[in-house]
Amino acid sequence: MTTKPPPIKPRDRDTIISALRAGVVPRIGLQHIQVGRQREIEALIQDIERISNGGSSIRLVIGAYGAGKTFFLFLIRQIALQRKLAVCQADLSPDRRIHATGGQARTLYAELATSLATRTSPDGGALRNILESYIQKASERASSSGTTIENAIKEGLVDLREMVGGYDFATVIVAYARGYEEGNSNLQDAALRWLRGEYTTKTEARGDLGVRTIIDDASFYDGLRLLARFTRLAGFGGLLVCLDELVNLYKLQSAQARKQNYEQILRVFNDVLQGTTQGIGFILGGTPEFLLDTRRGLYSYEALQSRLAGNSFAGNGLADYSGPVVNLPNLTPEELYHLLERLRDVFAAGDQEKWLVPDAALHAFMDHCANRIGEAYFRTPRNTVKAFVDLLAILQQNPGTDWKDMLGAVDVAEDRGGAGDLPIDDVEGGADDELATLRI
Repeated sequence: MTTKPPPIKPRDRDTIISALRAGVVPRIGLQHIQVGRQREIEALIQDIERISNGGSSIRLVIGAYGAGKTFFLFLIRQIALQRKLAVCQADLSPDRRIHATGGQARTLYAELATSLATRTSPDGGALRNILESYIQKASERASSSGTTIENAIKEGLVDLREMVGGYDFATVIVAYARGYEEGNSNLQDAALRWLRGEYTTKTEARGDLGVRTIIDDASFYDGLRLLARFTRLAGFGGLLVCLDELVNLYKLQSAQARKQNYEQILRVFNDVLQGTTQGIGFILGGTPEFLLDTRRGLYSYEALQSRLAGNSFAGNGLADYSGPVVNLPNLTPEELYHLLERLRDVFAAGDQEKWLVPDAALHAFMDHCANRIGEAYFRTPRNTVKAFVDLLAILQQNPGTDWKDMLGAVDVAEDRGGAGDLPIDDVEGGADDELATLRI
């Protein structure tokens, strides 16, 4: 017996349908189409609680193309926002990576800082709100202690100043607060530019803010740690950093560039495992090749391989969800059927009387997909879902059309990834001594 689905807002309905028809993950309304993977979600919720309590975490979310990694990351992001964490997210690309010397790491940091979101600003751009939340708290402390607001702001940043790069980070926050109190929008904008990693020269930053450093390639990780500590000072639970498409590191032509990026990941792992960082969590999304390939993947770096190895006692029906790697299981046919039910409900805005197709159509659609592409229809369901949403869209816009007549015209292709499967030329490290192989 199917449980009654939660009510669906018109905005959620339209966003879900538009996103899925385009083959991308909707940013809102994910609860209406979530099926399966309950244990994995529970494990990440424990991480969120650990971050809120001042701890740290790092997880690798591993799944094949089209298996639902991005959906899973967006779902965890939504949960983290509801638990009063600040969240930032970005996809890695040729222009954005964790370690670089040509500006790519700074660009990634800038993207993360721009995407910074909170429960009240879920679409990003929340850095200004976080700053003003901190100023408000400092103002309350100043009123209760009889000191000035500026002194209260500076006193609250003492711990921040002791961190790597923290002195200038705190100086910029004080500058923003001064601009906020004086109504100086130019000073506020300059401070925001610095905190977002948008300055490219130290000379310009010194002229605008009187600081000697900027957030650049070398300070990518230190900048995130400072941002995480500051979000906690501003009253939030901490910072969750979501990085997707880490397969772009695997596809770097330069072995040296890959190694340097993997060393940066190792640094984060060591900090988390040793408890030397606070209030920050990382979720890294990648493919099985990115993790397991001993020539180009994380397993090519011995120190990471030892940290990422699975529990040898897991298996034969036993699972360990406490390790650093979360392998997303394939959806079962039953779970995919439940997903199609939920999509049918989304189209009907939760009104069973407005269902466009009966249960028999769901079974027939799944049989059709199985005949066209075999088991891939539920193992990597992105294209299957897109085809089903397209079918419902046609039926909705053409009343009286028989779904049986339409079913044979539904085209479902196996999801093999996209142009992102090509190896990436690296401008820093020179040619690789390995031959890159294209996935066909």
